[in-house]
Amino acid sequence: MSPVVVVLLLFAGLSEAVGRFLPLVARRPGVSRPHAILLMLTGALVEGAAFALWPLTAWTLAELVLSAPLSVVAALTWTPGLVAPLLLAAVLAFPLLGPLLHLLLVGGVGAGLVAPLAAATGLGWWAAAGCVAVAGVGLAAAIDAVRRLVVKINTTGPQKLVT
Repeated sequence: MSPVVVVLLLFAGLSEAVGRFLPLVARRPGVSRPHAILLMLTGALVEGAAFALWPLTAWTLAELVLSAPLSVVAALTWTPGLVAPLLLAAVLAFPLLGPLLHLLLVGGVGAGLVAPLAAATGLGWWAAAGCVAVAGVGLAAAIDAVRRLVVKINTTGPQKLVT
């Protein structure tokens, strides 16, 4: 992965994390600034890692569909042209700015991954689209589970013993 792609993925992760984190901070104004920044940066790394894993996960699913190992050299990777719309989708992730538009843009980014995956694996377009969709939904579900767990841990706080 080129440095430009890594930076774009990190910015997309940061934007996605900020879009998901700001409503939480708005509901809990007592959150300390260093704690909020640490949570936001951690969320940015997790979101960026999930974005980076999307093509690899789709590639792995394509291998499972084909029941044969594929060449690692031809593996599907992000390019600046493919990741730039993802950055735009992450910027629009703010809940009040349009979740439907965000979903459509992420779907468009996924559709952009389908053609290279189909060409590299020999799968049909619909099978490749299924691999990309399942990979995207699976990663999104995993990130949502982690996000909910972190929110639950941070909202419960330390427990006091009642004696």
